[in-house]
Amino acid sequence: MNTIVNTQDLKAYYITKAYGVERTVKAVDNVTIAIEEGEVYGLAGESGCGKSTLLKVMLGEFQPPLTVVGGSVTYNFDGQEKNAASLTEEDRQEIRWSKVSYIPQGSMHVLNPVRRIQDTFHDFIVTHKPMSKRETFDMTRNYLRELGLPEKVMRSYPHQLSGGMRQRVTIALATILWPKLIFADEPTTALDVVVQRGVIQLLKEIQQKKNSTIVLITHDLGVHANLADHIGVLYAGKLVEEAPTRTILTKPRHPYTQFLIKSLPTFDERSEREGIPGRPPALDHPPSGCRFHTRCPLLLEKCKTLEPEMFTVGPEHRVACHLITEVGHA
Repeated sequence: MNTIVNTQDLKAYYITKAYGVERTVKAVDNVTIAIEEGEVYGLAGESGCGKSTLLKVMLGEFQPPLTVVGGSVTYNFDGQEKNAASLTEEDRQEIRWSKVSYIPQGSMHVLNPVRRIQDTFHDFIVTHKPMSKRETFDMTRNYLRELGLPEKVMRSYPHQLSGGMRQRVTIALATILWPKLIFADEPTTALDVVVQRGVIQLLKEIQQKKNSTIVLITHDLGVHANLADHIGVLYAGKLVEEAPTRTILTKPRHPYTQFLIKSLPTFDERSEREGIPGRPPALDHPPSGCRFHTRCPLLLEKCKTLEPEMFTVGPEHRVACHLITEVGHA
């Protein structure tokens, strides 16, 4: 398969300086990920683990104080490689929305509150294609119909739509030009379970129709379970485990991933779910060794000082944990 986006030893830090004191937050630290064309790749982890920062760099939309201090992010479109971390304005205009698209957390950040939906789509389309208003309206109408959205949406203002419908319209807007690579940042946040299901189904349908690649950012493992092919688990700026979704959910190897899975509610169990002990570390002064060692109940002495390597433990399954080398660890 073709790798469409690849991060290699990526380091992205927030570097600030105030009153002569420099502060460095190691938000993404030495992360290597290869995402294949046509797959849905999920990034999971607690809030503050580096998911959204990684997305910003992979999307090529970042500015100081966020700085790439090492490694690379590379797009591969039809055999042509581009460095996402150093895109020129010309590069951005060429690939944004037509090749690389973005679905943000809040639909109201995208939809103009004083323009009808059809006008927002028109404004968006004509920046990439020379089309008349009638042509863009026809294109929008046909696409919304293809996605199962009612035609009356076109004549509505954003405030006249429900939160779920606004999110679906936002997804339609971000994908109407059929981009090859779609970044979705918490696309189901603040939506109830029924509406979440509709949004997930819409993303599945779009991905399957054009074999698009989706990079899905969410802390909700239930959404990953329904949509992602592979999951990468981040903790304190580090990739700690990566595997096919089924493997992550049924055979997690890293203690942090195991805690995440145990925190998921189940239908057949009424007992209170167990949370992860302690709090994530401050990334301006991350702990030495394994960054999870301050919260890990399976702590080894070397975890305190020696950073674990990424071990391959099965088909497409990588884990960064010293316990993997210990005899008898499952």
